[in-house]
Amino acid sequence: MGRRPKALALISGGLDSILAARLVADQGVGVVGVGFRSHFFSDAAGRRAARSAGIPFTSVDIGPEMIALLDEPKYGFGKHLNPCVDCHRLMVGKAFELLEELEADFVVTGEVLGQRPKSQHRAALNAVAKAGEKGLLLRPLSAKLLAETIPEKRGWIDRDRLLGISGRGRKKQLELAAAWGITGFATPAGGCLLTDPEFCRRLKDLSAREGLEGDMIELLKVGRHFRSPGGARIVSGRDEGENIRLLKLASAGDLLFQAARPASLILLRAAGEPSRGDILLAASVCARYSKGKGGAVKIRTWKKGRRDEGETLAAEPMNGDKLERLRI
Repeated sequence: MGRRPKALALISGGLDSILAARLVADQGVGVVGVGFRSHFFSDAAGRRAARSAGIPFTSVDIGPEMIALLDEPKYGFGKHLNPCVDCHRLMVGKAFELLEELEADFVVTGEVLGQRPKSQHRAALNAVAKAGEKGLLLRPLSAKLLAETIPEKRGWIDRDRLLGISGRGRKKQLELAAAWGITGFATPAGGCLLTDPEFCRRLKDLSAREGLEGDMIELLKVGRHFRSPGGARIVSGRDEGENIRLLKLASAGDLLFQAARPASLILLRAAGEPSRGDILLAASVCARYSKGKGGAVKIRTWKKGRRDEGETLAAEPMNGDKLERLRI
């Protein structure tokens, strides 16, 4: 080969992915970090880790593919709605698609044999590897426990300088991090909303009622969510930041509600025009989260961009038991 070998390393921001990239880079291999973003996770931690390590970084949007995976993942879900094996397989496949464009030779991941019993057992690792060209996926942290890869056979990588880590313990990784001065790494699986029980409950409701669509998924990340008896969605901002996000996410057909005093912004979204019953219900939720001190609360309601055309309602705060029955 006329140039030094080059690897694409999947960088999540977690310690394992950082160590894997470092183990390869220390052998004189050029490394480019690859991160992924979707409605369920960000590439921010990976981008920060790559910057800290001085590794070039490229990001890939896999939002549509992740939504499609949730319909029926081939390898099933984890504890919640996390299709981890299918997700890893998708990411590896995308990385292989970038090899020619980025003039790289092989792909590196931080996967550790047996670290996650449901998604990193040997069969799962083999399933993920099939997303790319055989022999060109290197897992430096567990390499000595796995079949020899092409980078090792061709002398691009010295197998003796790779590791043979397995299981859920992280002692060896933490020792390496301390020895190399690596800090600020993300917690394992800490950034995926598909492992969050509250978000997954909302996502299941969305899938059953409206179907999975990008803008609606973004709305699930904001505020408290309620479902009216008529099927409308009511979302309450929990602070000023969420109020601002709700304003940005509101569509032309949504109704917005807010008390005269500074309070939660409420968004009401119905399949068509909201019924009067849904409007009054949303106003009552709004009153519940206002700063009024009892009795009827004045609520202003309007459509996005048309606040001057709205109306003012007087609403009694909804009682806690009824509110909880409506909560998604």
